Amino acid sequence: MKNHILFAFLLFSLFCNAQIKGTITDEKGNPLPFVSVFEENTYRGTTSNEQGKYQLQVKDVGKNKIVFQYLGFKTQKITVSTDSKSIVLDVKMAEESFSLNEVIIDPKSNPANAIIKKAIAHKKENSEKTARFTADFYSKGILKVKDLPKKILGQKVDLGEDMASNLDSTGTGILYLSETVSQIAYEKPNKLKEKIIASKISGSSKGYSYNTASLSTYDFYDNSIEFNINLISPIADNAFSYYKYKLEGTFFDDNKQQINKIKVIPKRDKEPVFEGYIYIVDDSYAIYALDLDIKGYRMKNEFTESMSVTQSFSYNLKNKIWTKNAQTLTFNAGAFGVKFSGQFNYVYSNYEFPDSFAKKTFGNEIVAFELNANKKDDAFWNEIRPIPLTIEESVDYTKKDSLLVIRKSKKYTDSIDAKNNKFKIWDILRGYDYKNTFNKYSFKYDGLLNITSLSFNTVQGFNLDSGFSFKKWNDENGKSTSISTTFNYGFSDERLRVTGQFSHRFNTINFATIGISGGTKTAQFNSAEPISKFVNTVSSLFFKDNYMKLYNLEFAQVNYAQDVANGVNLNAKVAYEQRKPLFNTTDYSFFKRDDIYSSNNPLLPNDFETPAFDPHHLFKANLTAKINFGNKYISRPDGRYNFKNDKYPTVFLVFEKAFAASEKKYEFERIGAAIQYDLALGNKGVLGTHFRAGKFFNAENISFIDYRHFNGNQTHIGTSDRYLNVFNLMPYYTNSTNDSYFEVHSEYNDTGFIMNKIPLLNLLKSTMNIGFHSLALPDRNPYTEFTVGLDNLGFGKFKFFRIDYVHSYQSGIQQNGVVFGLKILNVLD
Repeated sequence: MKNHILFAFLLFSLFCNAQIKGTITDEKGNPLPFVSVFEENTYRGTTSNEQGKYQLQVKDVGKNKIVFQYLGFKTQKITVSTDSKSIVLDVKMAEESFSLNEVIIDPKSNPANAIIKKAIAHKKENSEKTARFTADFYSKGILKVKDLPKKILGQKVDLGEDMASNLDSTGTGILYLSETVSQIAYEKPNKLKEKIIASKISGSSKGYSYNTASLSTYDFYDNSIEFNINLISPIADNAFSYYKYKLEGTFFDDNKQQINKIKVIPKRDKEPVFEGYIYIVDDSYAIYALDLDIKGYRMKNEFTESMSVTQSFSYNLKNKIWTKNAQTLTFNAGAFGVKFSGQFNYVYSNYEFPDSFAKKTFGNEIVAFELNANKKDDAFWNEIRPIPLTIEESVDYTKKDSLLVIRKSKKYTDSIDAKNNKFKIWDILRGYDYKNTFNKYSFKYDGLLNITSLSFNTVQGFNLDSGFSFKKWNDENGKSTSISTTFNYGFSDERLRVTGQFSHRFNTINFATIGISGGTKTAQFNSAEPISKFVNTVSSLFFKDNYMKLYNLEFAQVNYAQDVANGVNLNAKVAYEQRKPLFNTTDYSFFKRDDIYSSNNPLLPNDFETPAFDPHHLFKANLTAKINFGNKYISRPDGRYNFKNDKYPTVFLVFEKAFAASEKKYEFERIGAAIQYDLALGNKGVLGTHFRAGKFFNAENISFIDYRHFNGNQTHIGTSDRYLNVFNLMPYYTNSTNDSYFEVHSEYNDTGFIMNKIPLLNLLKSTMNIGFHSLALPDRNPYTEFTVGLDNLGFGKFKFFRIDYVHSYQSGIQQNGVVFGLKILNVLD
């Protein structure tokens, strides 16, 4: 009932308002994009589109003035004196005349510096004026691709029929277009509640846009603004350490307030800084507007070439508050010759500034969608949309929405699937995909010659993976079911091993999921698999180092996972396991053929006769709780989307029990806990920490498989983005324990804070990592590592490499080594 009342009230208010629309140009007739248009001394406003078109809903027609405000042009006020419900008002704007006549230029003092210092001094009081508000919010986002090549690195670019139809013959077109209308409540520093009234995506039947107010809260009164990393505001407390300033002119706005146009100039090119212009109001030293650019490498995003953010503010004589009425974010990016561009427009209107909010105003739900928010018709959008669509955008909506009906039909999807599902003889080797789009299921055969299908270890020799999988899904209720099987054949031990998996997700609200799996496979003693198949293959065949140690596992397992409360996920698992030891069956390698591999016994590397354990079986139960404190989420009719609150750590709690074993000695209990936390240090970097502890009970004679194994690394190759779960030089199994343990991993990444200031090294555009790792066990001396290295290394846009110097210490034994990080290897395993 509340939704019907709200919708009726919204329609009533639309019909009671008048709509002013027109085109804004300069004196030569050129259209002016993103001009701020608002009613004087109100918070009703909009902006013009790229073609200079605007439309504004107003009340009390004839009793107020319409203000047209645009950087570089004189502000205009025009009185609308008609009772018509639809008014056409075209406007020509004259360029602003900047003046420095009233400014005394002293060669010993920079007038811009004095203004910026006062802006910094007054920013707290200016910020507090808008520290708490409600407003109407509109956003429009568009992503385009330009000059998409036919091939990338010799491979044909296949976007599919739907995507390809969006592009013209030159590979240019709109990939994504969406809009949202919402009501927001906001309280600094980071409390936000947004209710989305209307949402649409061009060519999408769902229409739930991701353009939300939470993605547009760039507040330059703060010391830093997050754009991948924290960039320094031009009026930050420490701004003079990063910027130089130049006063380029002054002018007076329509309220006779002097505005200072100040050029923002970075002191060092590689720092996390903006460049461009900031406009400061004299006397109050509030922000009047800003037009700032960001280089991609300055925010450690090499694929982004440039980004720009513009903001305009309007002044209300009644409460003397400058409020942000419009914001535009644009970017250009690309790689492999593909060029992307994006533009997001945001309009804020109908501000109110309450003295306080009710206690229940803000919670963990930051965005919610009204019922049928994605079902609003064109008439609704044409009335409420503050920024008119461009011709290109209108055509895109019309074309894609018309095609959507066709593309959802069984006849169309079947014809497209028939084209893509054609089987070719070479698919036997490279794999085959079959998809039924209308009935929403797919089938996949992995093939025999994929890059990840062939690997080598000393137990199986060369071994080949392949398999089949089936998936069925429902986009409306979030249900999905998958069934798969994997075949692995070892050419040296001449054995076929097969596993099967079944998984069913019940919904995307609490993500309840059940899984059943079983079969036979080779498994690493450390179930975390610290050495990947690819790295072990290279290490064995090229260097004759077979670090991967395997045993034969026959198992049957059932697991169930679900979010049981906000930020709390439980995962329960019960498994039957039969374990058998394995031995090396091959001594083959490309090099060092006179050397011998170590045995497959991780405790006795030179003993090729003694098995690592006796054959046995048992049942294991495991219960794991993952807790994200202060978890935030977006509620949509088709699901819930969680966002970790970075202010709080993530906690893991584990209970594990082995029972009904072939011998009583294999039964045990273990409890464990872990804490992961990233401490943000503003523009000075991030300190990541990972603490983990646990304790075994009744485990004096358990199998070595069930010991707690720690993620060592003897290959000197790192494959993860961060080293917060690995000891970089520790042997894989020398510190395994069946008692208590405590491990600490800590890594500071300067995000360029230090590296940007070092001559020559700053040309690398890299970041510095300083790490500390320690393991404490009751029956031996602690293992400790110190690391220092450089991350974000690479060539051009591709920053996939990292290098670290590592010093380790345990029981008087010191090691020094270098670890080469190859993050791209993640895709090979």
